[in-house]
Amino acid sequence: MKRYFVATAACVAALGWPVAASAGVNAEEAARLKIDLTPLGGEKAGNKDGSIPGWTGGYTIPIPGDNPGGRRGDPFRDEKPLLSITAKNVDEYAEKLTDGTKALLKKYPDTYRVDVYKTHRTAAAPQWVYDNTFKNATRAKLSGDLVDGAYGGIPFPIPKTGAEVMWNHLLRWRGTAWQFHVNMYQLTTDGKAVLTTDGVGDQQMAYYLPKGTPEQFAAKGNFWEVRLFNDGPPIRAGEAIVGGQNVDPDKSTAWVYLTGQRRVRKLPNPCCDTPTPAAAGVMSFDEIEVFTGRLDRFDWKLLGKKEMIVPYNSNRLLQPKTDAEVMSAHHLSPDSVRWELHRVWVVEATLREGKRHQAPKSRYYCDEDSWICVLGDRWDANGQLWKTLWNQTFVAPDVPGLMGGSMGFYDLLSGTAFIGNLFNAKSKQYLVMPPYPESAFTPDAVAAGAR
Repeated sequence: MKRYFVATAACVAALGWPVAASAGVNAEEAARLKIDLTPLGGEKAGNKDGSIPGWTGGYTIPIPGDNPGGRRGDPFRDEKPLLSITAKNVDEYAEKLTDGTKALLKKYPDTYRVDVYKTHRTAAAPQWVYDNTFKNATRAKLSGDLVDGAYGGIPFPIPKTGAEVMWNHLLRWRGTAWQFHVNMYQLTTDGKAVLTTDGVGDQQMAYYLPKGTPEQFAAKGNFWEVRLFNDGPPIRAGEAIVGGQNVDPDKSTAWVYLTGQRRVRKLPNPCCDTPTPAAAGVMSFDEIEVFTGRLDRFDWKLLGKKEMIVPYNSNRLLQPKTDAEVMSAHHLSPDSVRWELHRVWVVEATLREGKRHQAPKSRYYCDEDSWICVLGDRWDANGQLWKTLWNQTFVAPDVPGLMGGSMGFYDLLSGTAFIGNLFNAKSKQYLVMPPYPESAFTPDAVAAGAR
């Protein structure tokens, strides 16, 4: 453990002890966000051998060939891999790979590989997000499992607990409002790609609405709102889902419109290992974007920070014009995925006594610069490594920021997989939008827009 992980003294002190409540850091610690830490909390300096460079402001200039509102370009399209990891040489790089990645290399030795490219620290955000993050550092706190006193920035840029890291992921900067045009697929055991969703979605981070305050946000508490209208496949055409994730998970809600019933129905439990209709029931709610769940089902242990090879800056995944070009029989095509060496926070979740979940143990790898949990592994009740979750990121200087793009999981036991949010066949990929009205994410809005 000591050899692999680098943690602050505060992190080490927190290892293994559940924390009922925690307050923000003091002013002296917060000042590091303007000295040796990035404005969002990453280490500003690179690593010792230079394989991870220093952070110099992120990627904020227009990408050649980029068409915001249409198709997006790749700022690193001319780069070649520094190395490729396969089943034959995986042992050389085992310390920097997740258990799930190593298992995939073993399970699909002839088709799966990890192409590692030069590291670029592209994460960025507007100045007002940096300003709010600095304020949050001293004013945000955890009350039990719930975050309080934060708004408009990373809540815990200098985290002391695993729960704080996971809240940073849930409340990370990903823009204020955006629209996405996507296809989603289930990959069957025999290697067939089955379209589950062809839809147009709208999302809004109400937590990042301009000119808000912690008090105004606390009055409602919905931090992430989404609606999705299905154009296909034919059996699902006309369906819709709308919902809002609340800082108090008991107040999170979701409604679905089913064409056969011609009415909007409230979902009883839009959480955790319940299958989500947005993915035709193939993916659970808390597998969306590696983790989108409630924290009170698990105890969260912060293992520290580690240099890991993770998917990053994968604008190359957006370039092919068809979905088939980026998928192989059992996983994304290695030709379309970019991996880089980055520092990530490692958090382990263990099922809390008296709670239930299909995966009683999980481990998450969350990028220090953007707070996106880019990879996750889940173990089943028998202690077998069951699923590996992934979140492909791409550079969007018009936001600016590092965005989560395609996401999904590989089932290491059944051989099935789910690939969500593919933009390849779409003329519009990820549109930055002005803030939506509150009425956009209501059951009435779904009833009016569904077909």
